[in-house]
Amino acid sequence: MMRCLAIDDETLALDLLEDNIRQIPFLHLVKRCKNAYEAIEVLQKEEIDLIFLDIQMPGITGLQFLKSLKSPPMVIFITAYKEHALESFNLDVLDYLVKPVSFERFLKASNKALDYYNLKQKLVHTSSPAADFIFVNAEYSLVKITIADISYVEGLKDYIKIHLVNAVKPVITRMSLKGIEEKLPFGKFFRIHKSFIISIDKITSIRKNRLFIKETELPLSDLYKDNLYKIISPENII
Repeated sequence: MMRCLAIDDETLALDLLEDNIRQIPFLHLVKRCKNAYEAIEVLQKEEIDLIFLDIQMPGITGLQFLKSLKSPPMVIFITAYKEHALESFNLDVLDYLVKPVSFERFLKASNKALDYYNLKQKLVHTSSPAADFIFVNAEYSLVKITIADISYVEGLKDYIKIHLVNAVKPVITRMSLKGIEEKLPFGKFFRIHKSFIISIDKITSIRKNRLFIKETELPLSDLYKDNLYKIISPENII
């Protein structure tokens, strides 16, 4: 459950925000605020995971408010103005919604926040080092697979294909993609599509919605793209 703060100087906009938040089971509205000053007081007292923030407000604008925070929570801008989009993304906001916002678009932005929230939670709770190999059932045997040799994993309904570096053919085993994802070390592997998990170290290049591991081209879903860029260290992007 993500604890949310809604900030907008218009009562009608706050009412709509509150209604949308209450329809999403993984969101909990802690407080609604009509300006940045009220929000600052809440942040001093409450733990907030996500802020839905208007930009054009009297006194302190949404952009000024966000820049003033040393360790801001996740932020989704909801505004009537398109012209601040570039500046907002330079501030690492999760999404930029232009009013009027449909519930479908609001839900998509909230799901993006949930993915990033779960990612951070998993990182916090990952303490013990993972083994450098796994065993899977394949061809009536238990096959040992060295994790460092895994290039990517492909999901096929009840089966997965584990593609290995320098292997002629993949290892096929009866397992779900979620099942293998839980066995792979966090921070080394990342789901890029509903059917693919890749080794981050094996990425050769990323081009729009396609990701390449050497000559192999894989689909990169919009649902996972933003979080992939957040995992890739900013200092490694020139």
